[in-house]
Amino acid sequence: MPADYNGRWEMVKNENFEGVMKAIDIDFATRKIAAHLTQTKVLVQNGDRFETKTLSTFRNYEVNFTVGEEFEEQTKGLDNRTVKTLVKWDGDKLVAVQKGEKANRGWTQWIEGDMLYLDITVEDQVCHQAFKKKE
Repeated sequence: MPADYNGRWEMVKNENFEGVMKAIDIDFATRKIAAHLTQTKVLVQNGDRFETKTLSTFRNYEVNFTVGEEFEEQTKGLDNRTVKTLVKWDGDKLVAVQKGEKANRGWTQWIEGDMLYLDITVEDQVCHQAFKKKE
């Protein structure tokens, strides 16, 4: 059985978020605002089916997916692109590959104890985020 991702997760670390935003062509003003926000992730997992929400005071982003099934993702509210996303299990880690205009785009997410870790990659930029489970 894969890891249980269900819960509300509060951001405690956000390293190089601006570098990733710059790589996906987010404008300067938006990058400056977004870099200082604290995000909350709300994850609902039912087996391989995920409903995910990323919440902040500036913008919210929602994406739902089933592990192993490629889908067309509209990155509205992020960089407003359409990418083909495929999420797979790698042990207890979720690994997403996103195909579109930008090379080497995707993310890896995993849990250690009461912490959720997320590495976001675009081209040569990597953002390291960490979230603590909120009861």
